[in-house]
Amino acid sequence: MSHSVTITRTTTNTSYIVLNTGYLKSFSGLLKLCQLLLGAAMVGIFSYYQQNGYCFPGYDGIVFAFLMSVTFMIGTFCLLLSCLTSLSTGAIISKTIYELIYHFVAAILLLACSLQVIIILSDRGHRGNKQLDAYFAAGIIGLINAALYFISTLLAHRSYRGI
Repeated sequence: MSHSVTITRTTTNTSYIVLNTGYLKSFSGLLKLCQLLLGAAMVGIFSYYQQNGYCFPGYDGIVFAFLMSVTFMIGTFCLLLSCLTSLSTGAIISKTIYELIYHFVAAILLLACSLQVIIILSDRGHRGNKQLDAYFAAGIIGLINAALYFISTLLAHRSYRGI
């Protein structure tokens, strides 16, 4: 199956690295940037309370959410970095099944872990505890991020099918 590839060249030249800054002006580039920032916010919330001596006693869903947020933050960072440092990667990778599968798995797992965190904390009446309120906020951020990954899945499906 052949695909036509259109490359938008808006570059910033330094002595060694060519940045495809035009990718960040595309809708998929903005989605990846938002996913990365929301993932970093989730990781920041979870790791802040972990570093300050708190742990996750009796909150196994929080460990799962922490693991998923770190995993997909790193994966999205790698995708975004590869699209920014290569003129053709942004146009080519969206035509592959990899991006479709990656975004679909990320959306499903982030949705599952975020719902689990919100349900666990809602059942236990977490109001008034700063740590658990922050975890609840991270769960809400995870739901927003899952929605963004679902949008990316739809875009990747359209691009893969050539629509």
